[in-house]
Amino acid sequence: MAKLMKNRIFWTILLLWGTWLLITLPQSNGFNNPERFVRRAIPILVSFIIIIIINVEYLLPKFYLQKKHALYILWGALLLAVMIFLLHQVFFPLTSSISLPSFLQSDEVNRMMKPRRVGVRWLREMPALIIAFLGSTLWEITRFANIKEKERLSAELKFLKSQVNPHFLFNALNNIYSLSVVQAPQTSESVMQLSEILRYMVYESNEEKVPLRSEINYIENYVDLQLLKDSRGMNVELDLDKAASGLMVAPLLFIPFVENAFKHSRIENLKDGYIKIHLSTADNTIAFRVVNSVPKNNFTKDEVGGVGLENTKKRLNFLYPNGKHQLSIRQTDDQFDVHLKISVQ
Repeated sequence: MAKLMKNRIFWTILLLWGTWLLITLPQSNGFNNPERFVRRAIPILVSFIIIIIINVEYLLPKFYLQKKHALYILWGALLLAVMIFLLHQVFFPLTSSISLPSFLQSDEVNRMMKPRRVGVRWLREMPALIIAFLGSTLWEITRFANIKEKERLSAELKFLKSQVNPHFLFNALNNIYSLSVVQAPQTSESVMQLSEILRYMVYESNEEKVPLRSEINYIENYVDLQLLKDSRGMNVELDLDKAASGLMVAPLLFIPFVENAFKHSRIENLKDGYIKIHLSTADNTIAFRVVNSVPKNNFTKDEVGGVGLENTKKRLNFLYPNGKHQLSIRQTDDQFDVHLKISVQ
């Protein structure tokens, strides 16, 4: 029974047949003549089951999803025609012979449920069968589209996790090597930070949700390794609230905005370049903000790294839909400002 309750076909049948009942019961005088309605509803339920199973398990995957739309329509029409025939020649006669409680039985009902000649009367059952066919089609197409969207976003996330910006990795290793040459005391710490970045991307970020502290550590390690490029220091302000670091959040949501800031801010310009990164939490809401300078001349470095802000927007829309996130991106002549709020309830 538990397995049945999880079966999508079961729920499709229940939903569509229930929809038909709600539409038909008041209009067919079913409350005043329950026997006639029951004898009609049972064959139609059987028809729903047959149509939906054949459509979902065979016609849709073999024809529609293979873009053989003409064949799908042809076979669908044939299926409906066969079911109309079976309804009036097989199912209705069978239900007319079923014994119901005596207080429900009626000679008039039995007479009305006898097989009829082929004619216009047969077509009155067609709307019910169309509900079953088109309803299951729309249901499955929507489900298929959602699955494909999940697969696409999952592939993008895997790409994001597998893609350590080669320029960042090269620069980090080069800077760590320079530290080792002069035997700087922070050499071992920098090696550990790079190791933590790689471990997080390869292993920890495979989870659907990670603790916020993991994302914070990732950002801190990334920024620290970026700062190794200039011993004079760079104008980077990092303020990450760890008070609610146990909150669970989707992995690798924040780092694309940080990467974008380092790519486009010309942070090496100690006079005009700057990056400000802030993260705070309140009432299961994470507020993340990145503000960076925009140089007067168009400037972008490390073009080959990162998946871009557009893909990050798509991930957010998928992972935190229906108002669970707010993303504001504003750009002026000299500043780029990203403000993200996520509700993790």
